[in-house]
Amino acid sequence: MKYSALASTSLLLGTASVLAASADDWTRRSIYQVVTDRFALGNGSSPPCNTDNRAYCGGNWQGIISKLDYIQQMGFDAVWISPIVENIQGRTSEGEAYHGYWSQNINSLNSNFGSANDLKALAAALHARSMFLMVDVVVNHLVANPTNTSDISPETFDYSLLQPFGGQNAFHSQCFISDYTNQTNVEQCWLGDSGLPLLDIDTENSTIVDTMNTWIKDLVSEYSIDGLRIDTAKHIRQDFWPAFAANASVYTVGEVLIGDVTYAAPYTSVLGSVLDYPTYYGVYNAFTSGTSGNMSAIASLVTQAQDQYNHGTFYVGSFVENQDNPRIQSTVTDQSIVKNVMAWPFINDGIPILYYGQEQGYQGGNDPSNREALWLSGFDTENKPLLTHVTTLNAARKQAISANSSFLTTKAKFISQPDSSTLAISKPPMLTLLTNGGNSSSVKWSIPSSANLFSGSETVVDVLSCNTVTTASDGSLSVTASSGLPQVLMPASALSESGSLCKSSSRSKSGALSAKADGAGLLVVLAGMISGMTMAFA
Repeated sequence: MKYSALASTSLLLGTASVLAASADDWTRRSIYQVVTDRFALGNGSSPPCNTDNRAYCGGNWQGIISKLDYIQQMGFDAVWISPIVENIQGRTSEGEAYHGYWSQNINSLNSNFGSANDLKALAAALHARSMFLMVDVVVNHLVANPTNTSDISPETFDYSLLQPFGGQNAFHSQCFISDYTNQTNVEQCWLGDSGLPLLDIDTENSTIVDTMNTWIKDLVSEYSIDGLRIDTAKHIRQDFWPAFAANASVYTVGEVLIGDVTYAAPYTSVLGSVLDYPTYYGVYNAFTSGTSGNMSAIASLVTQAQDQYNHGTFYVGSFVENQDNPRIQSTVTDQSIVKNVMAWPFINDGIPILYYGQEQGYQGGNDPSNREALWLSGFDTENKPLLTHVTTLNAARKQAISANSSFLTTKAKFISQPDSSTLAISKPPMLTLLTNGGNSSSVKWSIPSSANLFSGSETVVDVLSCNTVTTASDGSLSVTASSGLPQVLMPASALSESGSLCKSSSRSKSGALSAKADGAGLLVVLAGMISGMTMAFA
């Protein structure tokens, strides 16, 4: 594959090495997802951006580079960017292709986001910080405006725009998906509608298959990509994916947008894994329906996924917001509930993903409202409790990985609770207590001695508040919620003496324990992480 715009510039920049490729390498990471056009501008400007316009607002790859401190200081060590290839130009019936998912020429880059030099510079800047680059790719379809009136079917298109194929025979015959219970219909009919059809690539054609496999191999190599998020994975036959993933030679996580674990499970055997949509739906519904939300459904879905997914849930992408689904705060604004929801990706088996803007309290609903410009927040890090919350959650997960060599391969377990509005999730040395009761609730959690989590009379620290509790003589524990906030408990002995996570509650050199809550620990989490974490977890 040729990238003519950058034939010579690779000699200027050199080739930034891919830091890691395997799913195991990615399990140590936490991912910050950005919509490139809406994150930051390289020149530092802050233009207006009306999401309702569905138009380019100016964000670019240089803008991401300029804000890597902001991302890394929250504890993230991987960045997922939106698709990078050339999209349909100009206005369509659904607006402009600012999001990157309407590919038109996969052999060229989207010039709205910058040059090939800029993309290589982003990979190099991330790798210099021991951070990973994940790129979103679309394999299922290309997009062109119809050249005839939309009420005529099949529609006609200028196929010369659709590269590298350029001919009608590269696509399935036009039919829009009408039956999601018919997998052939899902895989071979088209997404979109007559106003903006997404032309479905014929991935049963061996020539097309070879083209796509070569393309992804070259793309990953050319731009030093460490991982791929694969859009609309369920719309392509499953046996297409193993060779594609093998040619990519990096971790691949597929979007299989469905709430059914059994449906999603086979894709975890043909790709690195999937975005954990089944659990996402369970979490979203449980926390946005008040105390009537079904918390037990979360445990049920996770247990199913652990049993049915290849490699359990260790390789899945765990999230509670993204560009296709409404932000949590579009439905519920009780900050205790919001903090409970946000804790979820960081305390389960999967690889945590945070969608840009959640840390700033963004409240956008369905597309396009959930694709706000982050520069309008000023990238504020002062008096932002959700940003502090995320930073602490990242630090807690890193500390748990450091304290328990088996943390990343130990299944999360749910400890039965008498109160239906609560969850207790054990993943030693971490015990997470969640509730959908809200800020006026005073629920209790009971952890029996039979759970074998703690020793008798052991000091346990809630790393989100740095408050401490002491277990009973038999190792059991009773905890009351404070204003409905989540708690992430760890033995004081598992906290690093040299770290900055609830430092005054960790074990001192003399072996004494301090029960003093150190609120400053929330503010200084990052200092130790940036100096030592990035290399330790590369």
